[in-house]
Amino acid sequence: MRGLAVASPLPPAAAAARRWPRASFSGRETSTQCWKYDLSQDRSLGGSLRIGQSQGSLLRHHSTNLLRPAAAISVEQDDINTYLPKGDMWSVHKFGGTCMGTPQRIQSVADIVLGDSSERKLVIVSAMSKVTDMMYNLVHKAQSRDDSYMIALEEVFEKHMAAAKDLLDGEDLASFLSQLHSDVSSLRAMLSAIYIAGHATESFSDFVVGHGELWSAQMLSYAIKKSGAPCSWMDTREVLVVKPSGPNQVDPDYLESENRLQKWFSRQPAEIIVATGFIASTAENIPTTLKRDGSDFSAAIIGSLVRARQVTIWTDVDGVFSADPRKVSEAVILSTLSYQEAWEMSYFGANVLHPRTIIPVMKDNIPIVIRNMFNISAPGTMICRQPANDNGDLDACVKSFATIDNLALVNVEGTGMAGVPGTSSAIFSVVKDVGANVIMISQASSEHSICFAVPEKEVAAVSAALHVRFREALAVGRLSKVEVINGCSILAAVGLRMASTPGVSAILFDALAKANINVRAIAQGCSEYNITVVLKQEDCVRALRAAHSRFFLSKTTLAVGIIGPGLIGGTLLNQLKDQAAVLKENMNIDLRVIGITGSSTMLLSDTGIDLTQWKELLRKEAEPADLANFVRHMSDNHVFPNKVLVDCTADTSVASHYYDWLKKGIHVITPNKKANSGPLDQYLKLRTLQRASYTHYFYEATVGAGLPIISTLRGLLETGDKILHIEGIFSGTLSYIFNNFEGTRTFSDVVAEAKEAGYTEPDPRDDLSGTDVARKVIILARESGLTLELSDIPVKSLVPEALAVRSCSSADEFMQKLPSFDEDWAKQRSEAEAAGEVLRYVGVVDAVNQKGQVELRRYKRDHPFAQLSGSDNIIAFTTSRYKEQPLIVRGPGAGAEVTAGGVFCDILRLASSLGAPS
Repeated sequence: MRGLAVASPLPPAAAAARRWPRASFSGRETSTQCWKYDLSQDRSLGGSLRIGQSQGSLLRHHSTNLLRPAAAISVEQDDINTYLPKGDMWSVHKFGGTCMGTPQRIQSVADIVLGDSSERKLVIVSAMSKVTDMMYNLVHKAQSRDDSYMIALEEVFEKHMAAAKDLLDGEDLASFLSQLHSDVSSLRAMLSAIYIAGHATESFSDFVVGHGELWSAQMLSYAIKKSGAPCSWMDTREVLVVKPSGPNQVDPDYLESENRLQKWFSRQPAEIIVATGFIASTAENIPTTLKRDGSDFSAAIIGSLVRARQVTIWTDVDGVFSADPRKVSEAVILSTLSYQEAWEMSYFGANVLHPRTIIPVMKDNIPIVIRNMFNISAPGTMICRQPANDNGDLDACVKSFATIDNLALVNVEGTGMAGVPGTSSAIFSVVKDVGANVIMISQASSEHSICFAVPEKEVAAVSAALHVRFREALAVGRLSKVEVINGCSILAAVGLRMASTPGVSAILFDALAKANINVRAIAQGCSEYNITVVLKQEDCVRALRAAHSRFFLSKTTLAVGIIGPGLIGGTLLNQLKDQAAVLKENMNIDLRVIGITGSSTMLLSDTGIDLTQWKELLRKEAEPADLANFVRHMSDNHVFPNKVLVDCTADTSVASHYYDWLKKGIHVITPNKKANSGPLDQYLKLRTLQRASYTHYFYEATVGAGLPIISTLRGLLETGDKILHIEGIFSGTLSYIFNNFEGTRTFSDVVAEAKEAGYTEPDPRDDLSGTDVARKVIILARESGLTLELSDIPVKSLVPEALAVRSCSSADEFMQKLPSFDEDWAKQRSEAEAAGEVLRYVGVVDAVNQKGQVELRRYKRDHPFAQLSGSDNIIAFTTSRYKEQPLIVRGPGAGAEVTAGGVFCDILRLASSLGAPS
């Protein structure tokens, strides 16, 4: 072209353009054709613009045909000497911008292509990383009359020149740089024209943007040629023909594209072809693009045209994940997906493939494999017709989960809708006229209401339009309301085998319920490829993790927070450490301790603390203890949907938080008796909440350490038995003392021995006072249905009045003065022995008379209570069924190992209730 002539003074950029030597509008020149453009016909660029004639004739055309090749392709006019082979000899590879991002990566792409043993290879490439955005920015700057577009164009040029210099050398480098200079010169002139007009047509924009692919394809072809392999590169605008099919969407013309590919191959029958992704032409030979995810679409279309054995999409991830790994850290790579599953996942926002990418290969049954260029050892994910399922497991029916956020639910409701034809049509006609995108529809079979989800940004217009359309129906009551529920998300479970497998929906909704998730709407097509639920956006990540963990992790993944890593808590942690692997292997229970807090320090983890070194970590990496922050860490952790706090303290203040924790959806397990033996109203409030929700509260170890006392009592009541009387030795400490208080031994010696052995509290009076036994009695009384306060239980203390805390300040002083009462104790023992009896300290629940008591009693030597040894507990249940012979539970009732074991048993009971095998 000779230059630009304008009737008015030029802006700076255009004036600079006049000084460019022979700025040409030619694009890439090949033996096929030379892309030349007649801008004078485009009135949208301004009437004052006159374009001088370029060398060679310019095509004359209508103003809509702005960009045309100088020579149209006609298969009929040329002899075809080499026919295009089709079939399994072809493998198609597609490399995205990240894979082509640097010279080193382009060389790695070349190595991958050369390492493919296929007879023929077709390689589709995107522009280098960020280049497409840079090219769109050029057009935006030019039409905004921003002079910096020239600097931006220079940056594009420098990026590719630098890449070529690192990658190529010799004649290849010179050839590429020559073409790059020519292309950039054309772009300068094009952008200058856009700058003057202040506007760019879609065709002009597509022409500019497509250069990124042209340059990356050429660089890769030269890199492959360096190894000595024959390679050609293809400008797919010469081959792929598309036609508009909707807003920002095109459909390929397979017949014309196949004819053009045959024509192209007859001229360049190479074994390796590097083709540009993203770009194509219209039937009128106007450059265009394949729009969103166009390079993947290019690969699928070309794979279909050559009937390839496989299309491999190379990216920067190991394959398709079972869920968004940014939201679910436990997401796994799927080995296979069906076309339909990939389709569904893409629709619901999963980063797999655009649904249209699947169409070309699906019709020819060509597999698509998603692989990681940066981890070639990973096999990736294969998308094919219908993958085989080897294990037949119910959970394998669901392949993946996906979510869509920022939605609103529109609910149209009214009795006048039932049985009235055309109501749904009227509703969705309104939505269509507004231009809103309906993501999901759900309607009750009663036809009383219909709801649908739309993007939140569109809901105001939808609501307003519906109110206008149905103003009369709302006024007279045929419709009761048009309701908008903002802040919603969609969770979709996708799987091809869901259709033929009963119980999938039950598992999904059970998982959501146990994670305390409320579902607002449900939709499932008759194909059953997906189940879609609408829920609060704030619950979406938790719901996703709950569902995913249920189907993809172990049957039960449980996040555990330990409060009080002392004697019992520390023993529990060691038991968890020793048993965790066995539970996961044999019972599919995955226990993760994500927090440990004591009174002064705490240790937190998002995914699980290494229990083999928990003591060392707590010492070295702990932070100051803060119970509120500890609970917040548990509550806010969305990696694991099921969370449990285990209170191993005897602290009243800790127990006072149970209600709030349960309300947050956190399960509670404890050997701490303070909550269940505290004020009756608080106990009833706690139990009412636990019964009304899906959160669990287990406290087996509050009575009898590891003995199944609470569970036995519940079993009796739940099966319809009636409790008459409960009597037992509930204190392991006092059991030990009275089992050993015989012969000539003094009472003070036995207490000292128990204290030395660790059976008593630091101050033995805490045990001898009987308060601990009274708490156990009140717990059993309340479990039996009695509404008693702790103060209603008369307690016979074993602490002499003179040695009570108010009279004797320290434990040491108590132990020093206790021998002075040995004579009294010896007298009681002698009296009992003379009658053939023994002394036992017991707690009693009299359910018939609605009372309880704690006292020292005498029992015959043949009574079960007289047969104990060590620190054993024994509890006798007298019921309607067990009236003549009480049901007896006996075993060790004290010690860190058995108490921690009881707590551990509750953790497994919780896991069982959450779905683990029992």
